[in-house]
Amino acid sequence: MTILITGAAGFIGFHVARKLLDAGQKIYGIDNLNDYYSVQLKCDRLAQLKNSSNFTFQQLDLNDHSGVETLFSKNSFTHVIHLAAQAGVRYSLQNPHAYADGNLSGFLNILEGCRHSSNLKHLIFASSSSVYGANTKVPFSTQDSVDHPVSLYAATKKANELMAHAYSHLYDFPVTGLRFFTVYGPWGRPDMAYFKFVDAIAHDRPIEVYNQGKMRRDFTYIDDVVEGIIRLLDHLPSQISTGEEINSKAQYKIYNIGNNQPVELMKFIEVIEKAMGKSAEKIMKPMQPGDVVATYADINDLMKDINFKPLTSVENGIQKFVEWYLSYYQKDR
Repeated sequence: MTILITGAAGFIGFHVARKLLDAGQKIYGIDNLNDYYSVQLKCDRLAQLKNSSNFTFQQLDLNDHSGVETLFSKNSFTHVIHLAAQAGVRYSLQNPHAYADGNLSGFLNILEGCRHSSNLKHLIFASSSSVYGANTKVPFSTQDSVDHPVSLYAATKKANELMAHAYSHLYDFPVTGLRFFTVYGPWGRPDMAYFKFVDAIAHDRPIEVYNQGKMRRDFTYIDDVVEGIIRLLDHLPSQISTGEEINSKAQYKIYNIGNNQPVELMKFIEVIEKAMGKSAEKIMKPMQPGDVVATYADINDLMKDINFKPLTSVENGIQKFVEWYLSYYQKDR
């Protein structure tokens, strides 16, 4: 296999690349190294990957159409794991054009590259649990309607799913989309709530708790997410079943990747406090625009198709994150 990983300096991309490199795979990583969060953190992730002779890195913005076209023309990728995106629900309210550029135009360039790749066996791309938007039925199933997004970020991820289906149907290559549910763990993103909580507690600052803490999240540990992705690499989706009302030729499937065990936000904070060895001062805030009250993944399809079920408890996962955080930030940045 020769595997392209987009967003290789990102949280999930770094972990997937590292796991595949450990297994002896050849990885070509790209990332634009933007400053949405610490570029130093991204570079430190990359530094670990560059220790492997099987890793090649190119700084490349997915919006660079000719650059992406050249990337695909000069390399023969058997698999593409597309994890690059402009992340963050709240930031999409502040800088919406970044989401159109990164998540729509950027993904279109990847799809174009894939359709011209004669050796491509499988495209796996990142979607998000955010696509469930205003849905209230839980657990969230991939069979549920996702036509009511409550953030632009979610809307771009739903658009990605539709774009991927169209390209699979038109150009006959297998595509799998993954709806990630609140991924956390070592080397995580500083804009995520768990990271902010740990950082605030470490520096004796209060934490902001939205919706009075009355929220539930399906927190999913990074190692479990990586395991799911790698098991899916060679599990190609079948052609969508057709009927009288649908005539799709797409080899296309969407999966939820979640812990399947939602945790109350206040309980989650208690777990963090225990791992940190001290309590947090809490400032209660109202619900934020674009947020949802609960996320909860139905993972029956993953269990059936690849015998996958997350195994890491929140207690163990947060302990590992805190240990990494304290080690990484013990020196000034």
